[in-house]
Amino acid sequence: MAEFGFESNDDYQYHLKSFFSAEHGFIRVLNIEGEQQRRKTAFANALALSLEYPHHLYYDFSQQEPIEGKVILPETQDEDGVKAPPVSDFDHIMSEACAFSEAEETVLILDQLHLTDFQNHIRLYHFIQTQKWTYNNTDLQANKNKLILFFISSEPLYHSLQKCSFRLWVNTVSDKQILYIPEDFNLSPQAKLFMNELSQLFIELGLSPTKSEYRHILHDIHYNIETEEHLINSLYAWMEGINRDILLSNQIKHPLKKVMDEIHNYLIAEQVTVVTVE
Repeated sequence: MAEFGFESNDDYQYHLKSFFSAEHGFIRVLNIEGEQQRRKTAFANALALSLEYPHHLYYDFSQQEPIEGKVILPETQDEDGVKAPPVSDFDHIMSEACAFSEAEETVLILDQLHLTDFQNHIRLYHFIQTQKWTYNNTDLQANKNKLILFFISSEPLYHSLQKCSFRLWVNTVSDKQILYIPEDFNLSPQAKLFMNELSQLFIELGLSPTKSEYRHILHDIHYNIETEEHLINSLYAWMEGINRDILLSNQIKHPLKKVMDEIHNYLIAEQVTVVTVE
């Protein structure tokens, strides 16, 4: 999933294995919960892309603009002259999901679900149970074996929707501590001392960088960082969710100094090694 824009120290392997292996007599639904940030959306899109399904659909209930590429049908009326209401963007994306799922694997992400009318929650529940989507006297059938729904909502789902979905929590920031070692980044053993001090600093900060974030920090250590202020700026620049107030607080000053002392020692040792080899 990191390849598609979502990286975390948290392991979601068990959650997803349980979701995909669960017995189901209706459409599979993954309810992605978390704090009110777009990290849930990033998770959903990365997961959808990593599945490599032929069709990946996305609808955001907060969007104002019409769906790009939507075909606008001419207004119709029945034999009594009663005009049919226009097809909503929501009904349009649901009809696409049904049509695609007839033959090929399809995932549909419904984002900001709490912003839609409660009537649509009820419609979705019946759709999951019956695989039938109805609008404007039109019935469409989905294939429950080829369609997966991802729900994202900043509020609890309608009870019946929750009962037929698998719930997964996405942390805004992972607090799982990863103890990186020099070999993880092809560094010399001398890097272990400053990396150990960085680990203690991350414990004080209450979070741990992902591997790509750590790689950025290491680059700055080798080429840019000369002072504690430089280190603070690099940590804030690269680590998602870091609290700048804590980073600038007195409780962090001592751990920062210890990191910088070891960085200086490491860089001096590396320069001596290079000179000696030459």
